[in-house]
Amino acid sequence: MDESLLRSLTPSVLGILVRRGADFAAAEDAVQDALVEAVRVWPADPPRDPKGWLVTAAWRKFLDAARSDAARRRREDLVDEEPPPGPAPAADDTLQLYFLCAHPSLSPASAVALTLRAVGGLTTRQIARAYLVPETTMAQRISRAKRTVSGVRLDRPGDVATVLRTLYLVFNEGYSGDVDLAAEAIRLTRQLASAVDHPEVSGLLALMLLHHARRAARTAADGSLVPLAEQDRGRWDTASIAEGIGILQTALARDRLGEFQAQAAVAALHADAPTAAETDWVQIVEWYDELTRLTDSPVVRLNRAVAVGEADGPRAGLAALAALDTSLPRRTAVSAYLHERDGDLPTAARLYAEAAHQAPNLAERDHLTRQAARLNTHLRP
Repeated sequence: MDESLLRSLTPSVLGILVRRGADFAAAEDAVQDALVEAVRVWPADPPRDPKGWLVTAAWRKFLDAARSDAARRRREDLVDEEPPPGPAPAADDTLQLYFLCAHPSLSPASAVALTLRAVGGLTTRQIARAYLVPETTMAQRISRAKRTVSGVRLDRPGDVATVLRTLYLVFNEGYSGDVDLAAEAIRLTRQLASAVDHPEVSGLLALMLLHHARRAARTAADGSLVPLAEQDRGRWDTASIAEGIGILQTALARDRLGEFQAQAAVAALHADAPTAAETDWVQIVEWYDELTRLTDSPVVRLNRAVAVGEADGPRAGLAALAALDTSLPRRTAVSAYLHERDGDLPTAARLYAEAAHQAPNLAERDHLTRQAARLNTHLRP
């Protein structure tokens, strides 16, 4: 059973149901029911046209639900519009759905969360982690967003900024390895860049390309994480780096700086350094200062503390870190790294072990556990 095929078809099937008159919440429920049916039926009887099968099954699920509604008699007229089995349109509706989910009736945060869940294929837990909020809080936010757009015809697309934020979060989840969505996020951002003349769209595309260029070097043969400073730079995709830097330079020349351009500038400085030791950390700190001014994000401040530790020494980094909330994800891991750089190995080993317990995924947990074990080996008499 090819789950990736089902995931890739979901946005297009959802878009077809919405265009045929289904409200978003009902269409999403129908598509989910059709996916469950596909998982049950396809292994024994795979369809010749998977997309057409899903469209037909989802539309029937929608009609079944509609008949039980108070407006049964009016909705039964939709039976005549049921799409016949057979080839479905080949149009890619994914980016359009991103815009439709960014509906003006929703706050940007709610629109992003709804899109990530309904179109991006992320779990509520993954979305909550991206927003640094409890899973129950995010579940409530998504439920409220569904109620808000329930019964609303999604014909008023939202703004570019909300769509960019969604694509950025989808890419981050794909890049982490939990869900392989990074390439899809790049594809959609390319589509957006060709349709919209906006420097932040270019900034996001450059950022994605520069990060994705390092993907092959981020893990060892056994699946363990390889820190940036230890990566084999010969495995980086130089064509993607060149493309990303070119796109970024064109965007920066327009003198309309935004957070994605600033993040891409940091990534470009890492990509441009022949070795980790030759990284221009002073300039990276300056870009993080710009990012702090633009976003005042705690995650940006955390990354800035690392850069300060590299540019001005670990004690300067620890001083910058001291101002951040101790509950901030990955703060403990950063503290462990800076204490190790400062020569305080017992504290660093203890903090690496604590960070391992807080890690958001198995790969990070294993990496931090190995770091703690490495230091503990050195500390043994």
